[in-house]
Amino acid sequence: MKKLKIVFLLGITISIGVFMTYHWISFKTKDLVFDSVEQIPYNKVGLVLGTGKYAQSGNINLFYKYRIDAAVTLYNAGKIEFILVSGDNSRKDYDEPSDFKTDLMARGIPEEKIFLDYAGFRTLDSVVRAKEIFGQTAITFISQKFHNQRAIYIAEYYNIKAVGFNATDVYNSHFREYLARTKARLDLVFNVQPKFLGQKIIIQ
Repeated sequence: MKKLKIVFLLGITISIGVFMTYHWISFKTKDLVFDSVEQIPYNKVGLVLGTGKYAQSGNINLFYKYRIDAAVTLYNAGKIEFILVSGDNSRKDYDEPSDFKTDLMARGIPEEKIFLDYAGFRTLDSVVRAKEIFGQTAITFISQKFHNQRAIYIAEYYNIKAVGFNATDVYNSHFREYLARTKARLDLVFNVQPKFLGQKIIIQ
């Protein structure tokens, strides 16, 4: 009985911690995410956070589509000069950055304005590599709001001045984000590093 009580109290404590972490990150970053292209400040580089092009159904992944739309909007408005796409290319048959590049070019973005980060296996990797590999200490994240907020939280820890441009969202509820933000917080506490760094490719 005593063990059950301890487990119950531990579960309650963890749940409260997860809840508070989620809402603390939302509060801390609320003034740094923008829906309006007119209001968002200029940064030289916009970082598109990767996702797969296709959903499990085989249809286009709307998270992907709306990030493309947001990146094009931001570029055409002159709020960024370059687009850095950071995503997963861990298998020969899976290449998020190249998919984004192809579709960005089809929407009129010049090839020389697009840089690819093939080792953005997760948000922490994408954020840290933007600074350590691509030389950016100020950046605009391009993703859905919930994702931008997490990226900005990580960026602030690494002394990167960041804002986020919010792509159209797909879901009203993001239960998984509660766990993702908790993991992001723990990664910072335990100083988890990107899987790869490597040779610098400075965007100037």
